[in-house]
Amino acid sequence: MTASVLPLLVAVALLAAGFLVACGDRPRLHATVLLTVLTAVTATGVGLVVTLADGGVLAHGVGRWPFGVAIPFAADMFTALMLTVTGLLSLTVAAFALAQGRVGTRYFAPLVLVLTAGVNGALSTADLFNLFVFVEVMLLPSYGLFVLAAPRKAPLRQIAGARLYVTVNLLTSTVFLAGVGFVYGTAGTVNLAELAGAARRDETVALATAVCLFALGIKAAVVPVHGWLARAYPATSPVVTALFSGLHTKVAIYAIYRIYAVVFDGDTRYLWVGVVVFSLTMVVGVLGAVGEDTTRSILAFHMVSQIGYILLGVALFTEAGLTAGIFYLLHHMIVKASLFLSTGAVEVRHGTGALGAVSGLARREPVIAAAFLVAALSLAGLPPFSGFVAKLSLVTAALDTGRSTAAVVMILVSLVTLLSMLKIWSGVFWGPVGKGPVGKGSGGEGPVGQGPGGEPAGPRIGVALAAPAVVLATLTLGLGLGAELLLTLARIAAAGLHDPSGYVEAVIGS
Repeated sequence: MTASVLPLLVAVALLAAGFLVACGDRPRLHATVLLTVLTAVTATGVGLVVTLADGGVLAHGVGRWPFGVAIPFAADMFTALMLTVTGLLSLTVAAFALAQGRVGTRYFAPLVLVLTAGVNGALSTADLFNLFVFVEVMLLPSYGLFVLAAPRKAPLRQIAGARLYVTVNLLTSTVFLAGVGFVYGTAGTVNLAELAGAARRDETVALATAVCLFALGIKAAVVPVHGWLARAYPATSPVVTALFSGLHTKVAIYAIYRIYAVVFDGDTRYLWVGVVVFSLTMVVGVLGAVGEDTTRSILAFHMVSQIGYILLGVALFTEAGLTAGIFYLLHHMIVKASLFLSTGAVEVRHGTGALGAVSGLARREPVIAAAFLVAALSLAGLPPFSGFVAKLSLVTAALDTGRSTAAVVMILVSLVTLLSMLKIWSGVFWGPVGKGPVGKGSGGEGPVGQGPGGEPAGPRIGVALAAPAVVLATLTLGLGLGAELLLTLARIAAAGLHDPSGYVEAVIGS
């Protein structure tokens, strides 16, 4: 596979989106094009993983313009893994949307394709300004998806959530653009290859780059700028929540890893700040989940907590720490999407995500209950799931670097995470047979009552709606039992971050 495929990941998705808009309201065509493009993106990611298994880097300057003029694209193992998993998650969520009937909406598929183009560009660009551009390409369709997800008469909570999401992201984008300007003013370039080690050598460049990292920290929902995510994500539909959970914050995390590795060259002077902030993020996120009473609000707060785990890998900045952080990132994307899709399937069919409003579903819906349980146990870090490998690797890396307090925090937070997952399990799947009216516009199809045999009555979750969550839950089990393969790939990615000289040389050579 050649480097010229990288800009095509952006161009093809954008062209497909424009094509669907021009074709008008043709649901079958929309579904076919969306699934085909997302499958191609995932396959390309897998191809890049195979191509870069030797630790190599692919780089391409668009239009064969000289270095410094051409838009630079680059991919190493870290990029390839992220492209693969984001593509897989987008494909899985699209399948859920198809089963729900969302893909038939005229602008849903085009907006998802534009979002995909932005994600692919943000993951593969080697330039800070173009990173800003591609993040904006991600955000614009996201605003549209928020609108499409709302019913005609949206409740106040949904309106407030959409307003919060738009406002925070507009502000964050402004801060990030200002940071890019500061970097250019202090270093004379925004190309990552030319910025290699600049923040380590020059404190003014370090301060300018810190503004960019601060903006990315807001997008990643790091404490204390985390509250927007916990309020905005549950305010949209389950399918959009699942899509955003696997893309938006994870692109920001990827950028933090990449910028600190290249521009700061892993400068150890600032790592203690990350350890403190990310440990607080773990604690605050999991405690925020304790007081919530709906499935998606609990899971949203747990997203904040788990982001602390993921970013701790870059705060350790050893090969072991980076390996654990990358493994944790990929594991979390899969598990969290599975949880949002399994609880989302319940919410779509029964019209509510409130704990206790629908209960006892494990007897009537054993497949979706099993999918939730597997993903929940993985999120809590129990064997034999991928979450156990991720947390064990991260705790070991923290102890190796003398960060014993952070290791203790990780273990304690895992226990509270398990209790929160059991709270959802007992309130939705394992409790007594429950019933509750379904509100209009909630996406449900009828109330849950009690059948003649004492089992829940009402609409069933079909195979098509349950399959996406089941596939991802099965994947987390497979990654736990066969963790060595992903750990090996994560080590290759971590080595490229720990010593980014190969990445820098490839971008300059392009």
